[in-house]
Amino acid sequence: MSAEAPTLAIGLDLGTSSLKAVAVDETGRCVARTRADYPTAQPETGAAEQNPDDWLAACDDAVRGLALATDPASWRAVGLSAMLPTLVNLDHRGAPLGPAVTWMDARAEPEGARILARTDPEVSYARTGQRFDGRYLLAMHLRRVDRGLPADAITCGAKDFLFRTLTGELLTDPSTAAGYGAYDLHTGEWDDDMLAAAAVQSVPDVVASDTTRPLRADVAVRWGCMAGIPVTVGAADSVLGAYGLGVDGPGDVAYIAGTSNVILGWAPNPAIDPQGRYLVTPLAGDGFGLEMDLLATGSALEWLAGLLAVDGPAAVAELAASASLDDAPLVLPYLSPGEQGALWDPDLVGAIKGLTLRTTPADLARGLTAGIVLESRRCTEILAEATGTRGALALTGSGAASTTFRSDLADATGRNVIFDPHEQDHSAVGAATFAGRTALAWSPQSSRPTHRAEVIEPDPGRAERWAERFARHDDAMRALAARCATTHPAEQT
Repeated sequence: MSAEAPTLAIGLDLGTSSLKAVAVDETGRCVARTRADYPTAQPETGAAEQNPDDWLAACDDAVRGLALATDPASWRAVGLSAMLPTLVNLDHRGAPLGPAVTWMDARAEPEGARILARTDPEVSYARTGQRFDGRYLLAMHLRRVDRGLPADAITCGAKDFLFRTLTGELLTDPSTAAGYGAYDLHTGEWDDDMLAAAAVQSVPDVVASDTTRPLRADVAVRWGCMAGIPVTVGAADSVLGAYGLGVDGPGDVAYIAGTSNVILGWAPNPAIDPQGRYLVTPLAGDGFGLEMDLLATGSALEWLAGLLAVDGPAAVAELAASASLDDAPLVLPYLSPGEQGALWDPDLVGAIKGLTLRTTPADLARGLTAGIVLESRRCTEILAEATGTRGALALTGSGAASTTFRSDLADATGRNVIFDPHEQDHSAVGAATFAGRTALAWSPQSSRPTHRAEVIEPDPGRAERWAERFARHDDAMRALAARCATTHPAEQT
């Protein structure tokens, strides 16, 4: 291989709104990146569906973009990452049976409750590390069975489907399997009782994240690369996002700010929380992720941008930066509705406290971003309690672009915030570097990015203000939760 055409690994991240593709060299440098968008359909209230054919078209488009910027003959491995949990049902030819149901879909809560009623929730959590509800693949599958899905339909996740398309074999990894809601962390096997409760008959085999299969010849022809290059099974987007951020030891915390905000701390063992405040996810390398997902963060910013008639979340962040925290109303950012961060409550809804005639759009924007910061603080404190360490927050994602947000996060949590302004596609980069290290034997040291990240240190003088605001925020949340419980008592689990 010539110096002009270094060995490259390709990373594909099948995200909520787009597929991101990167080409990474052995030094960890991203030499090319592309993305291709796809739509989400909402045919009824609570629905969030996508067409798997749109994913495949986006994948081909994005990879063709990489081929324009790099030599496809230099591609030596492909790594995969994808949103989780997102359901795809297949027939036995591997063809999708209807649209995919994404993690944003909120229609399967009744089915989730039916499945959970057939087991002990505490036992289920201790076994799987997951707080089971209607957003897991099993609940989504059961809802489809009730509506006529063939009994022998195959159940798989978004990344599983992509891997099968590229290699011809249907496999899943432990982190993606966790999103089904029936993967036993301790045995590494499927929980047959949970599968039966959801009327699931066929699921992929679970293999290690570094398992590879050769790229199909027909796909290689479309992409213009060599057939048979290894495609790595990979892992969930949160797991490979943390991997791309270098989160691999005690005290490390990955913070991935996107459509939802994922906060994931590293632990050496599957440390189940007695209060069930976080999920436990197997990582691609060593260890386990203690994970909390703030569901309605990026989408809440999109909502406020539409309400204020400004140009997207970046404009909301710019507005927030111009306002004083003292003038901002309390905003409880549970707009999904529901929450799966440290607060696991499908009935929580967003609320605003403290609006007056003096409240400006900038005040409201600062209130929403502060609400997200305060829920982040709640999550990081629980991780510190669980791991006994308080490391820095490695921050990435489109939601992290605002300097005010990064400063607020550091001040509110009392932790250093590490932010790389040169790289925001850490899930795709993590997929590529993981494939390079496992399939091509790249050294972990040589494939670390060489540029320097920013370190935002907390301002001790602002700690008391944030502590006082968190106390008011928490009081408002508890009052809201009590009202939601009164309004929907039959739905509480």
